Amino acid sequence: MPLIKSKSERAFKKNISAEIHAGKPMKQAVAIAYATQRSAKKKDGGGLYANIHAKQERIKHGSDEHMRKIGSKGAPSKQAFIESAKTAKKKDGGVSLAVGRGEKKPTSQGAGLTAKGRAKYNRETGSHLQAPQAKGSRHDSFCARMKGVVEHASGDAPRAKASLKRWHCKDGGKAKKKYDIKGW
Repeated sequence: MPLIKSKSERAFKKNISAEIHAGKPMKQAVAIAYATQRSAKKKDGGGLYANIHAKQERIKHGSDEHMRKIGSKGAPSKQAFIESAKTAKKKDGGVSLAVGRGEKKPTSQGAGLTAKGRAKYNRETGSHLQAPQAKGSRHDSFCARMKGVVEHASGDAPRAKASLKRWHCKDGGKAKKKYDIKGW
């Protein structure tokens, strides 16, 4: 039986039931149901603005719905619009960060964002960027990801190479069991 591709709780429960009846263990059935629910959310675009545009399309094609005014019962609040705007895709390509304003370090100093740049990015996008880490799982993950950026770059990737150096990724980004970070 095919799974229901919906983000509703009812569809989620039916998908779990269908997978259990198909002979899957409970944990696997739940994982499959979650994956199906996530894919349905991705497909619809999710978010406040996507919901508004979807409703406008339904109204345009003849549904009996109507758009509620901000502040009325069932309508999104002003705060909901503020929160949604933080994560909405920017038309101009996102946050503008510059070396001259002290938001990024120049390549000669190791590239990457300064505390001022991280604060600006977090404020404008709702993210939680943090300062470079000397060791640990965040360090290993960053080194591995940035190594991929350097390997797959179409050019020289000087900023990526400088950030690898700044984070002390001595082995080119491969995770190591022991940390040999001297000078920190």
